[in-house]
Amino acid sequence: MAIKAKAILFDMDNTLLDFMKMKRKSCEAAIDAMIDAGLQVEREEALKLLYTLYDKYGLEYQKIFQKFTQHITGKIDYKIISYGVIAYRKMRESHLVPYANVIPTLIQLKNHHKLAIISDAPVMEAWMRLVATRLDNFFDVVITKRDARRQKTHAAPFKAALKALGIKAEEAIMVGDRISRDVQTAKKLGIKTCYARYGDEQPPAKGESGADFELSDIKDLLDIVRY
Repeated sequence: MAIKAKAILFDMDNTLLDFMKMKRKSCEAAIDAMIDAGLQVEREEALKLLYTLYDKYGLEYQKIFQKFTQHITGKIDYKIISYGVIAYRKMRESHLVPYANVIPTLIQLKNHHKLAIISDAPVMEAWMRLVATRLDNFFDVVITKRDARRQKTHAAPFKAALKALGIKAEEAIMVGDRISRDVQTAKKLGIKTCYARYGDEQPPAKGESGADFELSDIKDLLDIVRY
């Protein structure tokens, strides 16, 4: 079944970009570099601690390595941290890429629809990822946590995107991998939803997401929307 829509709203991380793969590879590179630089800790123990700190402070927390070295050595070791940050950034650049069919899908959609990003990422990080992957020019509107002052568990980011696009909720489709944020909140506003199953590391059984549609690949979206 295809549905008509004027605009398509996209989550960014794990919907357009494989953010978690990039994060894992970057963290592993950072840990290896800090250990090579003299940090006395076992690799698996270090990774476990780093992920625990991310769980506590958030995946975008900018001083995570300060917390990490302080926990291990009792102090903030800027030399060790520098090795980690440099390795992290190098690996991040090489793994920050769109999913395979993102660009061809966006090219087709852009011809007939308004496109928007709604992301919970901090504004600078969101734009850096979009520009680095050359996705920025596909989108008419980009709404981040700073713009809406709320995360996507609240209606504000969606309302901000709809207002900026000049459309009604029933004229939009939301695409994202987070059921609690991208699907449930959007549905409450009357926005049709597509669950990006491919980006969720722990997806529910098929048909159990609560979304109007489920995508195993972003290109499936081309069979859902019409114009």
